[in-house]
Amino acid sequence: MLVLSLFLLTSCTDDKKTVRLTLAHTLDTRHVVHQAMEYMAERLAFYSNGTMEIVIYPGGQLGSERELIELLQIGSLSITKVSASPLEGFVPEMKVFGIPYLFRDSEHFWRVLKSDLGTDLLNKVSTARLKGLGYYDAGSRSFYTTNGAINTPDDLIGKKIRVLNSPTAVATVQALGGAAAPIAWGELYAALQQGVVDGAENNPPSYYLSRHYEIAKYYSLDEHTFVPDVILASLEVWNSLNNEQQQWLTQAMADSVEYQRSLWQNASDEALKAVIAEGVQVTYPDKQAFQDKVADFHASFADTAVAAHIKKIKSM
Repeated sequence: MLVLSLFLLTSCTDDKKTVRLTLAHTLDTRHVVHQAMEYMAERLAFYSNGTMEIVIYPGGQLGSERELIELLQIGSLSITKVSASPLEGFVPEMKVFGIPYLFRDSEHFWRVLKSDLGTDLLNKVSTARLKGLGYYDAGSRSFYTTNGAINTPDDLIGKKIRVLNSPTAVATVQALGGAAAPIAWGELYAALQQGVVDGAENNPPSYYLSRHYEIAKYYSLDEHTFVPDVILASLEVWNSLNNEQQQWLTQAMADSVEYQRSLWQNASDEALKAVIAEGVQVTYPDKQAFQDKVADFHASFADTAVAAHIKKIKSM
């Protein structure tokens, strides 16, 4: 109730002159996504001449990604960051981002995000009382484990891997031969430590900043998926803004996207250097074996709502 009462004051400060937007996410403050959000706040203050501000609550202070989405839906939170995968439950077409080896590389991935298809997917979240503001780069996701590297799909057999709360993420690990376990991000360190799971999958900055490398010392860069982070606003809060305020927020978001992209590759490279220095064994598996293993999984989407999206993405 304290949290809800705090966010019922989302729209304005006490003097009714400055619009205050509350933003919450689950990441470490050292993460480039947090830095990009701070930049968005700076740009919004600039464009609005100080009449709008963003107050950020990082590190899961206000709940998990699912809980933050629910706060957006009732208008008790203004903005959050979630991975695209959990949005499958709201927008089924979002599952295209979780299909393994659909994107050839980062350039291909961003070509899709900046296309009409990427915009269309972002706009579809309105059906869930959400407003899609933009995408952030979350790199590629790879496996890290506590006992032996994942250099071939067979290495996943008998291993329980934490995945995002997404049916497609679960099916991907199963298609590769492992067992999938959706676990909240904030609970994963303990799950690795206690042997509840044998590993997980994520990008280098998240693997490093979460300190999961302290337990899971094997990082296999198979790069099976490119799943963007999605910046969402409460549709209720968005509709409470006038046209000029919406334009300022849209431009501040666009500025932060470019800023975050400029930081991402360096952050990823530095994270890999840091975990190697901590004794992590980083390997680069032959991706062909993994791609062959998920061929039937790709084919299973032939008669689904995302079939046309898959075809369009592959043709780009």
